[in-house]
Amino acid sequence: MDTMEKYKKYVNTSFVKAVEPIVVERASGSKVIDVDGKVYTDLYAGIAVANAGHVNPEVAAAAKAQIDKVVHSCAYVYHSIPVADLAEKLAEVTPGRLQKTFFGNGGAEANEGAMRMAKQFTKKTEFIALQGSFHGRSLATLSITGNKDRKKGGGPYASGISFHPAAYCYRCPYAMSYPACDMYCAKQLERTIQFDTAGDVAAFIAETMMGEGGIIIPPKEYYKEIKKVLDKYGILLFLDEVQCGYGRSGKLFAVEHYDVEPDIMTFAKGIADGFPLSAFIARPEIADSFKPGDHLSTFGGNPVSCAAGLANLNFMLREKIPEKALAKGEKVIGELKELQKKAPLIGDVRGSGLMIGIELVRDKAKTPANEEAGKIRAAMRQKGFLIGVGGTYGNVLRFQPPLVISSEELSAAVAALAESLKAL
Repeated sequence: MDTMEKYKKYVNTSFVKAVEPIVVERASGSKVIDVDGKVYTDLYAGIAVANAGHVNPEVAAAAKAQIDKVVHSCAYVYHSIPVADLAEKLAEVTPGRLQKTFFGNGGAEANEGAMRMAKQFTKKTEFIALQGSFHGRSLATLSITGNKDRKKGGGPYASGISFHPAAYCYRCPYAMSYPACDMYCAKQLERTIQFDTAGDVAAFIAETMMGEGGIIIPPKEYYKEIKKVLDKYGILLFLDEVQCGYGRSGKLFAVEHYDVEPDIMTFAKGIADGFPLSAFIARPEIADSFKPGDHLSTFGGNPVSCAAGLANLNFMLREKIPEKALAKGEKVIGELKELQKKAPLIGDVRGSGLMIGIELVRDKAKTPANEEAGKIRAAMRQKGFLIGVGGTYGNVLRFQPPLVISSEELSAAVAALAESLKAL
């Protein structure tokens, strides 16, 4: 029985439309190799995880060295050197006064823990999140997720959650155009607070740049306007950088594009280049609102994952990976916009760094071309390129490769996309 047959019989995959028909044997840098030896250029990076490249030698070496020392000791019962070193580094590189980190295992765990901390600090119980957002698949994180297809069948959800329209400029919920809109969507947050909440809001929660919702990149003024409203009402700014962080946007953290200081930030995915690790960081006074018994994680702060995380961060900073991703992203976005002029199916090209979305539509009314997106994904795979598909309507092609990918590989991907679109 081969691997695909074992999957069908023994692995629960009923929650996805289909597992890609590839059996991955190994990977390196921007390449994934299957059991038959076919080489693919990875434009998805395991859903934006392998930011420093598959099996980055420095990250792998750090993890291997730590395995020979200790694999598990529980970071919240005993002191752990890799945990302390990574937390110190995060305090140095994150914006503003963020200082104290809690380590977990996945993005949902980080977001849920940060929600609890926000409640502890503010003594308030409500949250405002964005329409189209995705924050995880636990009960609490689905409660703040603004995506119907992710939430269906999982309720009832937590109360005290209000949803505000996102800065989705291509499909503006207010039928306006940027920049003439004067950031109307951000300023309308005050109305959401006044009309949709009980006035007991602990935090406004947003993916700094939205991933699953279709690569939604807010305009540069957006968070400054949001912060003005939040400060007026004493509400925390809680930014989810699980997907857009760690160099993905062309900055180490996506919030650096917006010149605001968050009160809480969460990370996962790219934090340890594939090793299971997540984190939330806050100002000391917010972090210290947790009292004994309020929070814990048995496997959180695993020494191997934290050693990998520190090596990953050092590699990114030394090699200027975010800056290089920004330059590569600007080039490939330019190439995609040129392709858009010749391909009517492309309604919008948007992105920041190597977090790029190509929204497919069937007509000038912007009817989502979700079936076509699935066909393009399959055609690209046949040509040796792995891409993602997402968005609220399932019609956005996602280019989120390892950040070490070359500009030549990205240009080749655009050429393959052009061929796939023409064939369709």
